[in-house]
Amino acid sequence: MKRITFLLLLLFSLNMVFSGFVGPTPKYGDYEPVYMKRSDLENSVAYKDQARKMVHPGKIYYKSPYIYINERYKGVHVINNSDPANPVKEGFITAPGCIDMAVKDDVLYLDNSVDLVAFSLSRKEVTKRVKNMFPEPLAPDNTFNYHPREENMVIVEWKKITRN
Repeated sequence: MKRITFLLLLLFSLNMVFSGFVGPTPKYGDYEPVYMKRSDLENSVAYKDQARKMVHPGKIYYKSPYIYINERYKGVHVINNSDPANPVKEGFITAPGCIDMAVKDDVLYLDNSVDLVAFSLSRKEVTKRVKNMFPEPLAPDNTFNYHPREENMVIVEWKKITRN
Protein backbone atom coordinates (compact mmCIF):
# COMPACT_ATOMS: atom_id res chain seq x y z
CA MET A 1 0.00 0.00 0.00
CA LYS A 2 2.84 2.37 0.83
CA ARG A 3 4.43 1.57 -2.52
CA ILE A 4 1.24 2.39 -4.46
CA THR A 5 0.79 5.67 -2.55
CA PHE A 6 4.42 6.59 -3.25
CA LEU A 7 4.06 5.79 -6.98
CA LEU A 8 0.84 7.81 -7.26
CA LEU A 9 2.45 10.75 -5.50
CA LEU A 10 5.51 10.51 -7.74
CA LEU A 11 3.38 10.34 -10.92
CA PHE A 12 1.27 13.30 -9.78
CA SER A 13 4.41 15.35 -8.99
CA LEU A 14 6.01 14.54 -12.33
CA ASN A 15 2.80 15.43 -14.14
CA MET A 16 2.70 18.81 -12.35
CA VAL A 17 6.33 19.56 -13.23
CA PHE A 18 6.09 18.57 -16.89
CA SER A 19 2.73 20.19 -17.46
CA GLY A 20 4.18 23.51 -16.34
CA PHE A 21 1.92 23.78 -13.31
CA VAL A 22 4.43 24.11 -10.53
CA GLY A 23 2.94 27.37 -9.40
CA PRO A 24 2.64 30.83 -10.83
CA THR A 25 5.75 31.91 -12.69
CA PRO A 26 6.54 35.54 -11.97
CA LYS A 27 6.16 37.77 -15.01
CA TYR A 28 8.80 40.47 -15.06
CA GLY A 29 7.45 43.71 -16.39
CA ASP A 30 8.49 46.89 -18.05
CA TYR A 31 8.58 49.04 -14.90
CA GLU A 32 11.05 49.55 -12.08
CA PRO A 33 10.24 50.99 -8.66
CA VAL A 34 11.37 54.41 -7.43
CA TYR A 35 12.18 54.45 -3.72
CA MET A 36 12.15 57.17 -1.07
CA LYS A 37 13.47 57.11 2.48
CA ARG A 38 10.68 56.73 5.03
CA SER A 39 11.86 59.88 6.85
CA ASP A 40 11.73 61.90 3.61
CA LEU A 41 8.28 60.51 2.81
CA GLU A 42 6.92 61.72 6.14
CA ASN A 43 7.99 65.29 5.32
CA SER A 44 7.07 65.27 1.64
CA VAL A 45 3.43 66.46 1.61
CA ALA A 46 3.31 70.23 1.08
CA TYR A 47 1.29 72.91 -0.70
CA LYS A 48 3.04 74.88 -3.45
CA ASP A 49 1.50 78.13 -4.71
CA GLN A 50 2.94 77.42 -8.13
CA ALA A 51 0.80 75.25 -10.42
CA ARG A 52 2.47 72.62 -12.58
CA LYS A 53 1.79 70.97 -15.88
CA MET A 54 -0.55 67.97 -15.89
CA VAL A 55 1.29 64.95 -17.28
CA HIS A 56 -0.54 61.87 -15.94
CA PRO A 57 -3.84 63.11 -14.47
CA GLY A 58 -5.93 60.62 -12.57
CA LYS A 59 -8.94 60.97 -10.33
CA ILE A 60 -10.92 64.21 -10.19
CA TYR A 61 -12.76 65.57 -7.15
CA TYR A 62 -14.98 68.66 -7.10
CA LYS A 63 -15.65 70.63 -3.92
CA SER A 64 -17.06 74.03 -4.77
CA PRO A 65 -15.40 76.16 -5.95
CA TYR A 66 -12.32 73.94 -6.33
CA ILE A 67 -11.42 71.03 -8.56
CA TYR A 68 -8.75 68.63 -7.32
CA ILE A 69 -7.01 66.47 -9.91
CA ASN A 70 -4.62 63.71 -8.95
CA GLU A 71 -1.27 63.61 -10.74
CA ARG A 72 -0.34 59.93 -10.56
CA TYR A 73 2.48 59.32 -8.05
CA LYS A 74 3.18 63.07 -7.69
CA GLY A 75 0.32 64.81 -5.84
CA VAL A 76 -2.81 66.88 -6.43
CA HIS A 77 -3.50 69.87 -8.71
CA VAL A 78 -5.64 72.61 -7.10
CA ILE A 79 -7.83 74.49 -9.58
CA ASN A 80 -10.15 77.37 -8.66
CA ASN A 81 -13.36 76.93 -10.65
CA SER A 82 -15.21 80.04 -9.38
CA ASP A 83 -15.54 81.09 -13.01
CA PRO A 84 -16.13 77.84 -14.94
CA ALA A 85 -15.37 79.59 -18.23
CA ASN A 86 -11.91 80.49 -16.90
CA PRO A 87 -10.63 77.97 -14.33
CA VAL A 88 -7.40 79.03 -12.61
CA LYS A 89 -4.62 76.63 -11.64
CA GLU A 90 -3.79 77.90 -8.16
CA GLY A 91 -1.33 75.41 -6.80
CA PHE A 92 -0.13 71.87 -6.29
CA ILE A 93 -0.02 69.62 -3.25
CA THR A 94 3.08 67.44 -3.52
CA ALA A 95 2.52 63.90 -2.25
CA PRO A 96 4.92 61.27 -3.61
CA GLY A 97 3.17 57.95 -4.23
CA CYS A 98 -0.30 59.55 -4.39
CA ILE A 99 -2.82 57.71 -6.57
CA ASP A 100 -6.08 58.32 -4.71
CA MET A 101 -7.83 61.10 -2.82
CA ALA A 102 -11.13 62.22 -1.31
CA VAL A 103 -12.43 65.43 0.27
CA LYS A 104 -14.68 65.82 3.27
CA ASP A 105 -15.43 69.23 4.73
CA ASP A 106 -12.08 71.05 4.88
CA VAL A 107 -9.90 67.94 4.70
CA LEU A 108 -8.27 66.33 1.67
CA TYR A 109 -7.51 62.67 2.39
CA LEU A 110 -4.80 61.21 0.19
CA ASP A 111 -2.36 58.35 0.05
CA ASN A 112 1.29 59.22 0.42
CA SER A 113 2.62 55.87 -0.84
CA VAL A 114 1.83 53.53 2.08
CA ASP A 115 0.51 56.21 4.45
CA LEU A 116 -2.91 57.87 4.73
CA VAL A 117 -2.60 61.64 5.11
CA ALA A 118 -5.21 64.20 6.21
CA PHE A 119 -4.42 67.60 4.69
CA SER A 120 -6.23 70.75 5.84
CA LEU A 121 -7.25 72.74 2.76
CA SER A 122 -7.70 76.02 4.66
CA ARG A 123 -4.42 75.81 6.62
CA LYS A 124 -2.59 74.06 3.75
CA GLU A 125 -0.82 71.60 6.03
CA VAL A 126 -0.83 67.97 7.10
CA THR A 127 -2.99 67.48 10.18
CA LYS A 128 -2.69 63.71 10.57
CA ARG A 129 -0.74 60.77 9.17
CA VAL A 130 -1.59 57.09 9.60
CA LYS A 131 1.55 55.09 8.81
CA ASN A 132 1.49 51.87 6.76
CA MET A 133 -2.23 52.05 6.06
CA PHE A 134 -1.84 50.76 2.48
CA PRO A 135 0.33 48.22 0.68
CA GLU A 136 3.05 49.60 -1.57
CA PRO A 137 1.75 50.58 -5.01
CA LEU A 138 1.89 47.85 -7.64
CA ALA A 139 3.53 48.26 -11.02
CA PRO A 140 1.13 49.71 -13.63
CA ASP A 141 1.21 46.45 -15.60
CA ASN A 142 0.61 44.41 -12.40
CA THR A 143 3.77 42.40 -12.91
CA PHE A 144 6.18 41.15 -10.32
CA ASN A 145 9.40 43.11 -10.22
CA TYR A 146 11.74 42.40 -7.32
CA HIS A 147 14.48 44.87 -6.60
CA PRO A 148 16.57 44.64 -3.43
CA ARG A 149 16.48 47.81 -1.37
CA GLU A 150 17.83 49.35 1.76
CA GLU A 151 15.90 49.31 5.01
CA ASN A 152 13.41 52.13 5.65
CA MET A 153 12.70 52.70 1.96
CA VAL A 154 9.22 52.73 0.36
CA ILE A 155 8.07 52.63 -3.25
CA VAL A 156 6.64 56.00 -4.33
CA GLU A 157 6.51 55.56 -8.09
CA TRP A 158 7.05 53.20 -11.00
CA LYS A 159 9.14 54.26 -14.01
CA LYS A 160 8.92 52.68 -17.44
CA ILE A 161 12.09 50.78 -18.33
CA THR A 162 13.50 51.76 -21.70
CA ARG A 163 14.98 48.82 -23.53
CA ASN A 164 17.26 48.99 -26.55
